[in-house]
Amino acid sequence: NNLGEAMPNVMTPATWSLMQIFMADTMVFSAVQGHPLVGNIGGRAYMNVSLLATLAQAFGLGQQRFAEANKQVFGYVPAGLGVPTLPLGRWQIIREVLPQAVRMRRRVTANQPRLAAFLASAPERCTALRERATNARDAGELLALWENELMPFFRECSHMLEAGARRDGSVIVWVRRTLEQMVGEADTNALLAGLNGSGGQLASLGPLLGLTQLERGEIDRATFARTWGHRGPYEFEVSAPRPAEDPAWIDAQLAGLREAPLDVNGLLARQQTAQTAAWARLAARYPGKLARIRRKVAQAAEAYRMREAARSEVVRVFWPLRAFVQRAGALSGIGDDIFFLSIQEILALLRGERAALEHIPARRATFDHYVALPSYPAFIRGHFEPERWAADPARRSDVFDAAQTAAPTSATVSGFPGAAGVVEGRARVLDHAEDGG
Repeated sequence: NNLGEAMPNVMTPATWSLMQIFMADTMVFSAVQGHPLVGNIGGRAYMNVSLLATLAQAFGLGQQRFAEANKQVFGYVPAGLGVPTLPLGRWQIIREVLPQAVRMRRRVTANQPRLAAFLASAPERCTALRERATNARDAGELLALWENELMPFFRECSHMLEAGARRDGSVIVWVRRTLEQMVGEADTNALLAGLNGSGGQLASLGPLLGLTQLERGEIDRATFARTWGHRGPYEFEVSAPRPAEDPAWIDAQLAGLREAPLDVNGLLARQQTAQTAAWARLAARYPGKLARIRRKVAQAAEAYRMREAARSEVVRVFWPLRAFVQRAGALSGIGDDIFFLSIQEILALLRGERAALEHIPARRATFDHYVALPSYPAFIRGHFEPERWAADPARRSDVFDAAQTAAPTSATVSGFPGAAGVVEGRARVLDHAEDGG
């Protein structure tokens, strides 16, 4: 799902604390009546879909419409796994959530006109902040950088993603739902896969295109690092080196391209051919609706592009955040142990408070323990104990249901297509990005 792809591994305490700040600034709300929207299960981030379902019910959104909207953001709920709602009163929810929604809407309205200028200036601002964090001479200078510049910029990035993600969001949902009803799922995927807005390619395709250009000698390493070196499989984890910091990572990707040459331009050309054919079929069946659908798809494409671009800049800001945490570890003399403190504890440490250091050994041991376990299921319903689940020889990797109401394991694995078309072959499920070879 969306959250799992962004944070696929066990998180260090430093990362989890920064993610909580990020989520609070990008979501309409972070908790309702004490129920958090995003929680930590065995070191991994999980979205509380029950809370979303409860809110949808309170605001009059039917189960079917909720399921349609939810699957586009967080993925399909497995068959038989109902989403339980929480025992919260409707008016309690409305009184708590509505003021937050109004504040969010005001921020979005104010920030959307600023989004293009922000996207243009963010890379240089990130580079400057990262260099200043790396070169901070003492704890006082590093604290001042955090309070006066880095934290405000971090929150600005989050608010800009909030604005980008909500740009024509209803159109995105409408377009997919309408197209699926008109032409089916296959042609819908062909029409929407890899959409380009008027501003160019989706940012999510950038690292692959950049590596291809680097392999062909069309750009140098410095250009790739400057443009795409912040993107990677663990891009939100501040303890993980950015690809631009790790020449071995770039070498491995280039070696992979040489061993199994990937004609990216050819893939994009075939994708365009599939889209053209799908448009022709839609025009033949619905000639009177074609112009309106094209306008809506173009609008959705631009919304996708702006959302992806804003997300890329949020990922980029985690590089100066990483530099800040690393420098705090160096200045305090604890090195990489710093990643096992929350950002609040790191700031206290820079002020001379060292009480939290006593928790580091236990946290590091807990982290290592959770990392050694298999990847948890994408969907969890009911009380979940990672150790008991991992020890169960009949465990399922797709879903855990304490009530055992989920449908039996199927030979069919459902997911989101990465491109249009059909292929036959052996499917492999990878637990970690390093297994890609």
